[in-house]
Amino acid sequence: MRLRTLTEPDHLPALDPAYVIRRPALGLGDVESPPRFLLLYGSLRERSYSRLCVEEAARLLQLFGAETRIFDPSDLPLPDQVNGDDHPAVHELRELSTWSEGHVWCSPERHGQITGIMKAQIDHLPLSYGGVRPTQGRTLAVMQVSAGSQSFNSVNTLRTLGRWMRMFTIPNQSSVAKAFNEFDAEGRMKPSSYYDRIVDVMEELVRFTVLIRPHAQQLVDRYSERKEAGPPADPGRDLSRIVISES
Repeated sequence: MRLRTLTEPDHLPALDPAYVIRRPALGLGDVESPPRFLLLYGSLRERSYSRLCVEEAARLLQLFGAETRIFDPSDLPLPDQVNGDDHPAVHELRELSTWSEGHVWCSPERHGQITGIMKAQIDHLPLSYGGVRPTQGRTLAVMQVSAGSQSFNSVNTLRTLGRWMRMFTIPNQSSVAKAFNEFDAEGRMKPSSYYDRIVDVMEELVRFTVLIRPHAQQLVDRYSERKEAGPPADPGRDLSRIVISES
């Protein structure tokens, strides 16, 4: 399994509990079954700030009642490097995305863009394979870390990719400037406005995921895909036709 083990999942030193809503999606839909999130990061450095941000995000999501999986891309091949992408890491990444209801993507900004590691993971998630759509209808939160001043190049690119992957990218986002200043020696994020924004983003991600959950299939139901699949729409099951015919 290429999953990162989350250390101290219940320890949130930068979070002020006086202002925390433990179930931010309460009242928006079914919260009995935990929302499921796949988290991807874009650097293989031993002290990867995108990974550290993702780990902080995963702790918060678990606090909010969600299940999380952090994919480790350290042995992921480049797209098309392996014939038919037949590699255990590729299979696992696709299975994790299929399992998920939402994603969190966090990339460093390198040369003004997302990293190759980040893009390779997204490129290994096809719109469709074997009748499965591993990203369509999922929610998405985007984040980035920068070595210098605050920038939004990476999150803007991640938004474009999320739209292309037919995901519902939430309005809020996180961009952490001078990330090397924002973590202590143990790799935990210090209290700051940057940390507070990550809390905001994870709250919003949980809310949108629960809100969309009962409607996800209908929201991505497309005429072109129904036409390509073959069988015509069943008038007896189309509630909109019934309503129109009775009005």
